[in-house]
Amino acid sequence: MSDSVIPDPSRALRRFTPARIGLGRAGDSLPTREVLAFGLAHAQARDAVHAVLRPDELERALGGSGFATLRVHSAASDRAAYLRRPDLGRQLDPVGRARLSGARAAPPPDAVVVFADGLSAQAVHAHALPVLVEVSRHLQGWRLGPVVIAEQSRVALGDEIGDLLGASIVVMLIGERPGLSAPDSLGIYLTWEPRPGRTDAERNCISNVRREGLDYPSAAATLAWLMHAARRAGLTGVRLKDEPAISTDSTPPEGHITGVAT
Repeated sequence: MSDSVIPDPSRALRRFTPARIGLGRAGDSLPTREVLAFGLAHAQARDAVHAVLRPDELERALGGSGFATLRVHSAASDRAAYLRRPDLGRQLDPVGRARLSGARAAPPPDAVVVFADGLSAQAVHAHALPVLVEVSRHLQGWRLGPVVIAEQSRVALGDEIGDLLGASIVVMLIGERPGLSAPDSLGIYLTWEPRPGRTDAERNCISNVRREGLDYPSAAATLAWLMHAARRAGLTGVRLKDEPAISTDSTPPEGHITGVAT
């Protein structure tokens, strides 16, 4: 560290967190190195928000792992519309609605998984498939529908997708809003009996899935536990984690708290 930088006594805590603490100071300001690091992190977060999903690439990767796919698009025509009009990202365009209506199977699937760009397409490309492969190992006997790849999607788009496919549960793997230390964080949202109009209080969320956060096996184990518990209880959301009547053969991984979508 340069002699011109006055160290912060809390610097030792940085080994426990990526948060910007213990940066020190140079005169009346931050050290130049920390100012530049902040600028880089801000640029990475902005890039993540504006990056577009590459559905062809996801289809190839999913197909190579043995998963059938369907592609849909929200009513937001492009990224600019998606960012300006969150409501459009919560509803399908007419083509996607017709495609899913025609793909409804009998009997309907127990669960449908959606890969959605959200606010970080790079999170989906980096983490969604490994999580899906892991959780599939915990779902023996479940009827899983095709993986739906949804462009310009908000969390609530999964409600319409799951409803049209007749699924009992919809699982959204979606890019979370980038932070200044995590431009590629994946969120997982679970909704029982999805249909338009579901509220965030009726979902469960597993957050910060990435290599530096919640690892794939832990995220998949937590998701599988919630899916089994949701099917037994017939619900998700705030009542699921507090419901005393739920009887399960396993417990969530210690230290990983599931909450409600925001």
